[in-house]
Amino acid sequence: MLRRLLDFLKEPEGATDKERMVMLAAAALLLEVAWADQDISEAELATIERQLGKQFGLSRDDVNELIEESRQNHGNSVGVYSYTRNINDAWDEPRKFELILALWRLALSDDQLHRYEEHTIRRIAELLYVSHTRFIEAKLKAKRDAAARS
Repeated sequence: MLRRLLDFLKEPEGATDKERMVMLAAAALLLEVAWADQDISEAELATIERQLGKQFGLSRDDVNELIEESRQNHGNSVGVYSYTRNINDAWDEPRKFELILALWRLALSDDQLHRYEEHTIRRIAELLYVSHTRFIEAKLKAKRDAAARS
């Protein structure tokens, strides 16, 4: 999966290999949360599309192709450690918090929080060295945002 995602993602002009790996890592973590409950809803897909487009400046077609390619290759996933390591090497705590917030928004986007989604986000937060307090802060903020959307 990693190889195909690397082949798919085009390196933005001026981006270093490190930046490219961080972009890939963040995208993979979003997809990992979406797959946690073994069901990706339309609301989750829309949230992933928005997040990937916003974070990486990808076109809608590129995002859709990335998601489809990733779904087909999910069985080859090797876990989240390598993704979180790349993010830890490049991002500070506020940026990691924003990623955890995005993961919570994704998990809540279909108005159902599955225990596996929460477990996956908790594991990612721990690997990113995001404190439990910030983990809960992100969860509560995402819940408030979801309630305001309704």
